Amino acid sequence: MAVLRRVLAATAAAALLGGCSLLAPPEPPPPPPAPVELEPLSTTRFELRDPAAGVVGELQVIRTRKDDTFIDIAQAYDLGYDELVEANPGVDPWVPGEGTSILLPSRFVLPDAPRKGIVLNVASKRLFWYPSAAKGAPAVVHTFPISIGREGWATPLGRTTVTSKKKDPVWRVPASIRKEHAENGDPLPAVVPAGPDNPLGRYAMRLAIPGDYLIHGTNKPAGVGMRVSHGCIRMNPEDIEWLFPQVPVGTPVHIVNQPLLVGAAGGELYVESHPPLEEDKARRTAALLKDIERRLKQGAAPGATVDYDRVARVAAERRGFPVSVMAGTADTAEAVAGARRVTNVVTYDWFEDGAAEPKADGASGGGAAPAAAR
Repeated sequence: MAVLRRVLAATAAAALLGGCSLLAPPEPPPPPPAPVELEPLSTTRFELRDPAAGVVGELQVIRTRKDDTFIDIAQAYDLGYDELVEANPGVDPWVPGEGTSILLPSRFVLPDAPRKGIVLNVASKRLFWYPSAAKGAPAVVHTFPISIGREGWATPLGRTTVTSKKKDPVWRVPASIRKEHAENGDPLPAVVPAGPDNPLGRYAMRLAIPGDYLIHGTNKPAGVGMRVSHGCIRMNPEDIEWLFPQVPVGTPVHIVNQPLLVGAAGGELYVESHPPLEEDKARRTAALLKDIERRLKQGAAPGATVDYDRVARVAAERRGFPVSVMAGTADTAEAVAGARRVTNVVTYDWFEDGAAEPKADGASGGGAAPAAAR
């Protein structure tokens, strides 16, 4: 009994010394660890080890910082502005908010066109460059975001070639463009010399299309990935600086308009859907869905089951990245949830006029964002 009394007394003393601590709620559990962020994967260069494969790349996700916008992200990861808008519905492209998860649509279905030279898909606002493979080396494709002709100035479709190339081009402004600018109170000179004020940028490749159409750089890279040109193809300055020496005169160019694309990879079939161009909305969607169904039937492996309800959903969602349409595979939401979490590499260079130009960490000249991001 004496021992018991001593134990009870000690317990009472501890309670008195601790005040109300014994009644306090338990400490909250520590927050869960932050998701592991990996190095960004290339968004522009992909090997084609399987000639039958029609899908390249991998989806990636970043978390925004306070001042990031979609234009900043597009420039840092060599993607197009409209691509980011399509892939991230409901997110404000100008104020995404700090800590917002942003999907990088860095997986692509290759257009249905010969894999030779340059292929331009105006619907996805993407250029695909298929160089000749070195002996014993796998084929590769390089892809870059582009700007295309706005409504009323549509980029022409069809097969053509590169007829000439010019570094530091002079822009001889077409009369139609001068007229438009004059009517808008923004007159242009007949000739714009080479230099930082030239809308053609530092490199231009002329196409054999009547009407003087070019693949060229720009002095306003923030517009890359949009419908903003008078029909020409605009590229980021770093991208065309890299591409220009790769492309010989005479290179074939195929310009297609494919808002719905089908491709195979790893035994699965994928559909990638983009909003049709404004002038195509009324007449293309139904016909394209029929064509997609035909191509899916042709491309499916024996015994494979295509989920045609999912085909219709993916086509209607128009998220701009490949989604498997095989029964029992990851749908759109699951594909996004499983995307690779990568580091946010957006940084800024400030200029005298106060404007900010987004750059990727470690960006270098010669047409390359950092190797990890390309």
